[in-house]
Amino acid sequence: MNTTGNLLSFPYPFGDGDSYRYSNNAIPLNPPHPVEITDTYIGELKLKRELLTKHPERCYYSSPHTLDAQWEIVDLIAHHLAENYPDQFMLNKQGDNWEFSNLQTDEKISFLFGENTTLSLEPLDFIGRHVQEDLILMMQRDGDLFLDAGQLCFPANWSLYFDAGMSFKEIHAPIPGFHKESLDARILQFLMRIEAGAPWGRKNWSLMAGSRLDTSLETFAKWGQERKKVTKENAGKLVHFRVEDQRLFRLPKSNAILFSIHTHMLPLEQFVQHSPWLKQFHAILKELPPFIADYKGISLYRGAVLDYLEEELKKHE
Repeated sequence: MNTTGNLLSFPYPFGDGDSYRYSNNAIPLNPPHPVEITDTYIGELKLKRELLTKHPERCYYSSPHTLDAQWEIVDLIAHHLAENYPDQFMLNKQGDNWEFSNLQTDEKISFLFGENTTLSLEPLDFIGRHVQEDLILMMQRDGDLFLDAGQLCFPANWSLYFDAGMSFKEIHAPIPGFHKESLDARILQFLMRIEAGAPWGRKNWSLMAGSRLDTSLETFAKWGQERKKVTKENAGKLVHFRVEDQRLFRLPKSNAILFSIHTHMLPLEQFVQHSPWLKQFHAILKELPPFIADYKGISLYRGAVLDYLEEELKKHE
């Protein structure tokens, strides 16, 4: 069982208030770090690489015109890892001759920066295999943003294969109320105004029946059935609070935007140990409009989770 101290390192997504609606909840990212190494690094990296090997068609995509932007991402992330985790990563440079070392996996990769033929993988795919985050590259043109490259192994019920090449509004069209309330246009304009050197962060949440990180549309048959198994009695162990820590960086040379997405999971039985979270989330889940619960895939078991949370609230009285 996590202690309260460990619990509070979990990226709790809610601010003040006892209700939740879709909004642009981005805030300036401080410190401006694109990725984070946690104690689940080795296990998640192993899973990521297995998925990329077995299912490359749904876990990686790129357009040829993104290669320069991909190298910018290598530059950003490799320097961040070496500077902020020097006991785990090293970066030695002699001009354009780079040597990147991952001390946790005992790997050393030498390449000529900017020369695609000196890597066995595309630059985005290469650096993505050394971080826990999913990495999405949105290229800006014609007054819009397009999903032109990405390494996505841990999606929350969406498909890189399906969304590849789509515009921002097309990708978010399934979200209830996004277009009707002009949220898509407002958030797109916000993203277009992000400046290099001034990254932003936001958190997205959901509940998950089970602890599976790979919840792609293509694997729905494997994880969707778990929703029918949730009861008040097993909700604490079976249901997980899932948070995506999303970070947005403008790449100065290509003018593209990097979305890094770090997915965190916490079983409800640990989540409820922190009373303020328990009280606030119970109120939010109880008040949550049906259309949001439906979209987040919670509707089938929301009642069971609420019953569980109410039982836990009694223990904290």
